[in-house]
Amino acid sequence: MEEEDSESQLMYRIERPVYDEAFLRSQLLHHRLKSTTLWKRLLKHFQCSSEKAKATVLNFLPILKWLPSYPVKQYLFSDVVSGLSTGVVQLPQGLAYAMLAAVPPVYGLYSSFYPVMLYMFFGTSRHISIGTFAVISLMIGGVAMREAPDSMFYILDANGTNSSLILDKTARDTRRVQVAVVLTTLVGLIQLAFGLLRFGFVAIYLTEPLIRGFTTAASIHVCVSQLKYLLGVRTRRFSGPLSAIYSFTAVVGDITSTNVATVILGLVCLIVLYVIKDLNERFKKKLPIPIPGEMVIVIVSTGISYGLSLSSDYNVDVIGNIPTGLLPPTIPEFSLMPHLLADSFAVAIVGFSMGISLSKIFALKHGYSVDGNQELIALGLCNFISSFFQTFAITCSMSRSLVQESTGGKTQIAGLLSSIVVLLVIVAIGFVFQPLPQTALAAIIIVNLVGMFKQFKDISVLWRISKIELAIWLVAFVASVLLGLDYGLLVAITFALMTVIYRTQSPESAILGHIPGTGLHFDVEYEEAVEYEGIKIFHFSSPIYFANSDLYVTTLKEKTGVNPELLQAKRKTLKKHSTPSLKRRAQLTEQSETSNTLSPNHILEENGNSQVEDALASDSGEGFGPVHSIILDWTLVCFIDSVGAKAIKQVIKEYAGVDINVVIAGCSRILLSQLDALEFFTGLVTEQTVFPTINDAVLRCQNSYWEATQTVESSV
Repeated sequence: MEEEDSESQLMYRIERPVYDEAFLRSQLLHHRLKSTTLWKRLLKHFQCSSEKAKATVLNFLPILKWLPSYPVKQYLFSDVVSGLSTGVVQLPQGLAYAMLAAVPPVYGLYSSFYPVMLYMFFGTSRHISIGTFAVISLMIGGVAMREAPDSMFYILDANGTNSSLILDKTARDTRRVQVAVVLTTLVGLIQLAFGLLRFGFVAIYLTEPLIRGFTTAASIHVCVSQLKYLLGVRTRRFSGPLSAIYSFTAVVGDITSTNVATVILGLVCLIVLYVIKDLNERFKKKLPIPIPGEMVIVIVSTGISYGLSLSSDYNVDVIGNIPTGLLPPTIPEFSLMPHLLADSFAVAIVGFSMGISLSKIFALKHGYSVDGNQELIALGLCNFISSFFQTFAITCSMSRSLVQESTGGKTQIAGLLSSIVVLLVIVAIGFVFQPLPQTALAAIIIVNLVGMFKQFKDISVLWRISKIELAIWLVAFVASVLLGLDYGLLVAITFALMTVIYRTQSPESAILGHIPGTGLHFDVEYEEAVEYEGIKIFHFSSPIYFANSDLYVTTLKEKTGVNPELLQAKRKTLKKHSTPSLKRRAQLTEQSETSNTLSPNHILEENGNSQVEDALASDSGEGFGPVHSIILDWTLVCFIDSVGAKAIKQVIKEYAGVDINVVIAGCSRILLSQLDALEFFTGLVTEQTVFPTINDAVLRCQNSYWEATQTVESSV
């Protein structure tokens, strides 16, 4: 490399011989000698030292990295303000999302305290707010409804004169809490196991369009499930496929029993909260802290409900009894585990995916890193340990995380303070919220879903940038709405994996030409790209394996315009009709030698042979003339299997049968190792037919063709 002052450009100049793989292996590249044996490397890996033990402890407890150097003067005030603000939001959301989880509201408070406190010790993100989340709560509620439906808890009314059935709500709620707790225990174990096994990469299979389509569908489920609370209509809760449609139909079918007081209060809460959130968004740069809309709604609606006796005089449903104090730890009902295993995987994966996606967003914005595997461990421990204190599964909340970050939160000290706010309510003033109307909580849930409903804009964006990603979004949305969140997620993941197979089945391929004077090669669709005379360069942007090896061979023949089977058949046909028999040829030769002139038959023969060559030339590719070489550009081929290797060797053999040389260019060293393992370099295919660059391959093909031409001419 040298800098040209006249042109003020960096110029790339190099002069070297043509390299092939045989030369590289014998002369240029040599593997480093491994200084240690496998046994020594294993001993070193498992060797224990004070430094290694310290690093392990610091990785497992990230709080030990930042807490000793915590800058109190710079961070404490911001964390206090952020923690109090987040706690004020976390309190009503915990009460509201417990309704989604089909458990009494106080369990939402438990789930907003224990996991938040634990995450401070084990988490690597400084800004996300751990706790209840609408999507996870709804998934838990669906499982609880399935395992403990109302129909299981009807009992005879012993005090009634007529034999009638009444719903034992206490027994039902107790059973649903057991189901939610056991599910949370399993979720924690799965996340913890994935983290210890370094399975943090599983989140990559939940692509962003899939998650956004899934969460948009979940917001539809959540919104539909809250309509009955907003309207005061008493309908049963549905779960499973088509549950959203059944729930909506049930509410509409019983719309005449709407409680007017409930509707008025719910709509007022809905409008006021939406206006407050809109003001927070418009003036977020001017407001020191966001207006706590949820807390305002909770306090005001509770006061109105208590002052006007809405529950007794107007039949408005309220939260009811909120026990004071924390529950002692209990052992989950492990006998329920076999029924909840599949559901726990779905909740564990969705919970981790939501957590890691938000963690990475904030980490990128504020210039630090998060560890996906440690996040799995942190979430797993939060869920597992907290489940012994009667909590349901948690993850991070988008709305609360934005509040925690926008109010100046610097570390998880803010999360600790928010959990203390919730603890204060649990142990001291929980009874104050007993008159809180359920319609107010429904309004809080629905307004907090506005951000998710905005994800419908993804459809127009994805339509412009990627039809496949749009298909993933739509399949995740439609499947989750119609089949439920558990089956919908399974369908969405399956479809996303199928799109990967489709992309390898339909990769981009092209014939390359060179830009004169540059050494660069591009698709011949560009005007400047010129093909080499007699050489076709075939580019393929996908691995070559059992699923697309036939496609590779077919596309190769179509793109190059050279089909060895057709070429061979046509050559035989033309020779059969145009070439005289050996006896006739001898007669013509004898006549021409004696007369020293060309007979008419001889002229016909020469014309016939010329026609054969012209026909073969026209059938062996377009361009300057007959194709004598094909270069397979494997720059983007990342792996090849035995089926693909056999297909390539077979097509090389077919082309060799019609005197067309096939070489390979641009192989990575990893791909070459795979080819060695497959014993690819045997027979016609040797290391001399593989080149590190396209330029090397072109020069060798041109030289080989020139040498062959000179040999033929000299023999004639």
